[in-house]
Amino acid sequence: MSQQTTGQSSRPEVVQAREALNNMKYEIARELGINLKQGYNGDLTSRENGYVGGYMVKRLIQQAEKQMAGQQGGV
Repeated sequence: MSQQTTGQSSRPEVVQAREALNNMKYEIARELGINLKQGYNGDLTSRENGYVGGYMVKRLIQQAEKQMAGQQGGV
């Protein structure tokens, strides 16, 4: 049986994770001095949006590294 595509991912979405990432996005934009607002942000440049996304990835990697380092200490 074939699965129909409805435009949404078949993976379950964790609402808390989405909210946490959204909060991180706005926090990082504030730290960088980028005026990111709810809704339409077409007035921002690709560079500004890229900075926010890049810093989000950087922070997520740092958090994962800290978590992994803490788990390896008990081996």
